[in-house]
Amino acid sequence: MDEEYDIIVLGTGLKECILSGLLSVDGLKVLHMDKNDYYGGESSSLMLNQLWKRFKGDENPPESLGSSKEYNVDMIPKFMMANGILVRALIHTDVTKYLNFKAVDGSFVYNSGKIYKVPATDVEALKSTLMGLFEKRRARKFFIYVQDFDESDPKSHEGLDLNTIPAKELIGKYGLEDDTIDFIGHALALYTSDSYLEQPAIDFVKRIKLYAESIARFEAGSPYIYPMYGLGELPQAFARLSAVYGGTYMLNKPECKVEFDESGKAIGVTSDGETAKCKKVVCDPSYVPDKVQKVGKVARAICIMSHPIPDTNDCHSAQVIISQKQLNRKSDMYLFCCSYSHSVAPQGKFISFVTTEAETDDPESELKPGVDLLGPVDEIFYETYDRFEPTNDGEADSCFISTSYDATTHFETTMKDVLAMYTKITGKELDLSVDLNAASASGSGDGGGEE
Repeated sequence: MDEEYDIIVLGTGLKECILSGLLSVDGLKVLHMDKNDYYGGESSSLMLNQLWKRFKGDENPPESLGSSKEYNVDMIPKFMMANGILVRALIHTDVTKYLNFKAVDGSFVYNSGKIYKVPATDVEALKSTLMGLFEKRRARKFFIYVQDFDESDPKSHEGLDLNTIPAKELIGKYGLEDDTIDFIGHALALYTSDSYLEQPAIDFVKRIKLYAESIARFEAGSPYIYPMYGLGELPQAFARLSAVYGGTYMLNKPECKVEFDESGKAIGVTSDGETAKCKKVVCDPSYVPDKVQKVGKVARAICIMSHPIPDTNDCHSAQVIISQKQLNRKSDMYLFCCSYSHSVAPQGKFISFVTTEAETDDPESELKPGVDLLGPVDEIFYETYDRFEPTNDGEADSCFISTSYDATTHFETTMKDVLAMYTKITGKELDLSVDLNAASASGSGDGGGEE
């Protein structure tokens, strides 16, 4: 450990592993350490006996749930947008060769007590039971505008400058009802609050286009894909990438302590009495508690079931978004379901999560509206975890800290943090303008197979 490195990365959570891989590909000398003896950190996947140990101590799981080894229960469950930033990073780094993906069956939204498929195109808008006849026509016109919009073709802008007009002005042009605006903003554009309505409409339109293009990519029932055997595969795949490019890995390194010089700059990491020197440190919040602040708390329910989420067309994998307005809350609630079809549970078993930004200290009652939509559950575990953000200036002290994972069940917010960190660490933007069609994930009927 007495060598000098360009970067030392602490923690093998997904964000840290992606950065480790990207920085290694850039030719930097990377040492990657973790206090745990397993990959994944907060974003690891657990077998059934590990899940039981975490929540129930020494108790053994009931035999009726099947083999422990057949479970891969994600602790930070998220789907990947098929045309999204994470998939672009996977293709850019060629990590796809280590992973198998399968399309997610369904994307749904909860409205007025019912679950509906999220309409994402003009054709789906006309078929959707989510809206009345006249609203369908208005929504169809809006979707046609979004589909035809091309930033480089002023004719498609219809005289609107989306870089200056706010999203609410664009929506106002089509006279859409509040409920329609709600599902477009939260279930299609995947905003976590309504502040987007006051911001330039260009981001809003790009997000809806991303959703529609991601659906078209696999012609599946949702815009999402998900790795076979769960998300625990992702950190390991990026770790493998880092190793291929010369990165060094050390697990089970106790009490990793970031060392700073007199001017306050990070200069190395000490563990087991040895210090490895470096120019920059990258880590998750748990390694530098004095440089982060608590900004929120996530409440979640982890459920093992013997059936899919009711009213989702028997989808074996699905996301349901319940917008904050539907529950009179400040934050959305997310339902995530995966099953044996993605090899995360034994035959006939489903893993579902209900997550939200906690607004009380009672996760059970707070999550009840989401849990009630799941129908009967075999087992349920409740948990909360704190969310942290860095308070330091990484460019000043050479210590770059990731933010904690939020309650969303998609990777767009996670990857925006990764890209922002990459730019701060390297001083350059990551070019992810890959040709997704040329590098398309296997076009087999189920969206399965390797990229």
